[in-house]
Amino acid sequence: MDVKKKSLLLHERLKGKIEVKPRVKIRTMEDLSVAYTPGVAEPCLAIANDVSLSYLYTRRHNLVAVITDGTAILGLGDIGPEAGMPVMEGKALLFKTFGSVDAIPLGLKTKDTDEIVKTIQTIACSFGGINLEDIAAPRCFDIEKRLRQTLDIPVFHDDQHGTAIVVAAALINAIKLSGRQPNQLRVVINGAGAAGITIAKFLGQFGIQHITVCDKLGILSPDDSRLNHYQHEVALKTNPASIKGTLSDALQNADVFIGVSGPHCVTKEMIRSMDPYPIVFSMANPIPEIAYEDAKDAGAFIVGTGSSKYPNQINNVLAFPGIFRGALDVNASEINLDMMKAAAVALANSVPEKELSPTNIIPQAIQLSVHQAVASAVKRAAVATNVARVQ
Repeated sequence: MDVKKKSLLLHERLKGKIEVKPRVKIRTMEDLSVAYTPGVAEPCLAIANDVSLSYLYTRRHNLVAVITDGTAILGLGDIGPEAGMPVMEGKALLFKTFGSVDAIPLGLKTKDTDEIVKTIQTIACSFGGINLEDIAAPRCFDIEKRLRQTLDIPVFHDDQHGTAIVVAAALINAIKLSGRQPNQLRVVINGAGAAGITIAKFLGQFGIQHITVCDKLGILSPDDSRLNHYQHEVALKTNPASIKGTLSDALQNADVFIGVSGPHCVTKEMIRSMDPYPIVFSMANPIPEIAYEDAKDAGAFIVGTGSSKYPNQINNVLAFPGIFRGALDVNASEINLDMMKAAAVALANSVPEKELSPTNIIPQAIQLSVHQAVASAVKRAAVATNVARVQ
């Protein structure tokens, strides 16, 4: 039986991957009085006098909302918030398993940016953090930006920043193995949505200067009127050689390919046209831009994919549980750039240099120590940048 059939049967049998369990046992009338009325009035009054005590007297300090509008679910596209719920439940499962973070999946049945922002602003007082998930670009950028400006809790769009962090970590180690320097690399990113645009910006923080971004119509160019504001912004800062044409043209003599697009858009010939010992991160799910076997057969030195079937799985699950764990532990008001860079470096360092190999550039998500290392690094960065409200 393949994994798809197994997954369908699992979901049918469980009817949901998460549940709510009480942290207090009610055995006597006194237990009831202390946990609920009349005793519960005391923490209510305390919070009414000082809202910050909601982090002390309720589960808010460890509670994250995982929110989607269902418009960009995995590689499946706009299938609706109900159809996206198995993914949101899965995120909540991973939050708890790898970060000991309680997470509530929420689907919003609207595509209106103002309505989504207002809804999240309204419910934010119940949570310690907001994880935006599978919201289509460019709307996702506007939503995140407005929420970051108006909320005093961490807001994190995992498709953007989680992907960028894990890609950066994998690339840090791939660079070590290849003997190149970051400023020497020619990087091509295929996919100009939430992940691709944010990866392009984030890699610049690690000294990578020569980046070319493509979408299905070719290399992004500032004079292309069809680009949205965010694509135009990244087009102005990338493609320093002013290359024109298609993805195939961009990959000529490139060192690194990063795919966050769709299936079968890269051929063996394209990989062979890259510089010797190319690094290929073919991450589209469930079907990659080029199959692992084909990339290797075409001469790729290092191949990473989004699949657990192959070595070097480059997946957001390596980032978000530890990032939120660290942010929540210090009651951070935001997740800033320094915290994200610290997470990427911690992930890269989780593979000791003596263990680095072309099939081992990124740790496996099931290693709990990796998530703990990310959390510790994020906490330190939060304190250092003065966004931690407790230490």
